[in-house]
Amino acid sequence: QVQLVESGGGLVQAGGSLRLSCAASGRTFSNYAMGWFRQAPGKEREFVATISWSGGNTYYADSVKGRFTISRDNNKNMVYLQMNSLKPEDTAVYYCAAAFLPISVPYRPGDFGSWGQGTQVTVSS
Repeated sequence: QVQLVESGGGLVQAGGSLRLSCAASGRTFSNYAMGWFRQAPGKEREFVATISWSGGNTYYADSVKGRFTISRDNNKNMVYLQMNSLKPEDTAVYYCAAAFLPISVPYRPGDFGSWGQGTQVTVSS
């Protein structure tokens, strides 16, 4: 298993930016893909972005493509989500997750085996 701790959430005005961080510990970080999901009140958890173990491949939900960027630093056991041009509909709890299956860019919740506790992002209009 791997332990994941998110940080960087907060309150921001529409059009602003935030950078989420996720610190991983436990298993060898560079061996698995990482992803970000979010869950708004009353809604199901939805995929946001994923990055392969090497960082060479990424995949985004259409709703965030062009605005969000996922990246990772395998030397620091960190994964990041840079969020620009934020919209009120981006308001949610954001979770990072680790995928242990041999999938380059997993995107389904079932592909991921470990989850963080989440960090709240609130975008005001």
